[in-house]
Order: sequence, then structure tokens, then C-alpha cells
Amino acid sequence: MIYGYARGSTDGQSVDAQVRQLRAAGARQVFREVASGARTDRAQLCRALDRLDADDVLMVTRLDRLARSTRDLLNTLAAIAAKGAGFRSLGDTWADTTTAHGRLMLTVLGGLAEFERELIRARTGEPMRDIGRSYNVSHSTISRIAR
Repeated sequence: MIYGYARGSTDGQSVDAQVRQLRAAGARQVFREVASGARTDRAQLCRALDRLDADDVLMVTRLDRLARSTRDLLNTLAAIAAKGAGFRSLGDTWADTTTAHGRLMLTVLGGLAEFERELIRARTGEPMRDIGRSYNVSHSTISRIAR
């Protein structure tokens, strides 16, 4: 079964156009809500994820309707994959886990996100270790003081 997820921002944005697009693309049931994309505790998204079974597809009109950060997107996609279901974005055709090309693109995206996290850790961790060594204290002590 194909499920849709439509989200509008809290600023009064309507989800009606998204619902029409999702239904036209084959969604039999559309979960809709008005909530900030920055929130990770979106009730209707949780309901949609809970409803998924193997071989179902969760569809959105654009990726930013599902997630606001790469980490949030990857976590949500992992939850979908754990159910044996697929994901498709109508506006971002490369984001389609029901095809080999889409899975490849999302795997590359996941690798880039992990690489970025490692770079951030290296940039922020090494200076603290160096400062800690020079004053003979733990780098975590330096981190707490720097906040």
C-alpha cells in the first residue's frame, strides 16, 4: 500500500495541495499535520511509520516535508527500511528507496553525512585536547569551561 505524508508549517500553511498531489500519485491514505519540521515528535508521522508493513511505500511531495536535517532524514529512512517498506519523494526523484538508483543516492547521502560528522568532531575535539594537554587537564574540562 502507498501512504502519503503531508506536513504544513505552523504559520497557517495548508496541506491541501500536498494531499491532492499524493492522492494523484497513488496514495490511498494520507497522514496530514501542521507542525514545525524541526520537531521530531510529529504525531501523524509516527502514525504513518507505525502503519507501514513490508513492501508498503511512504510518499511525500518534497523531502523538506519529511525532515529538516540530514540526520533526521536518515533516521526516518532507517525506521522505514526497518519495516521493510520503501520511501519516495515526488519532487526529489532521486530520493526513492524503491529503486536501486534511489537506494544508491541515499546511501551516498548517508556516507556524506557521516563524513561531515567526523570532520566536525575532529575540528572541535582536537583543539580541546591540545589545550587540555598544555594545562594538564582533561579536554572535557576545557569543553565545559568553553561553553
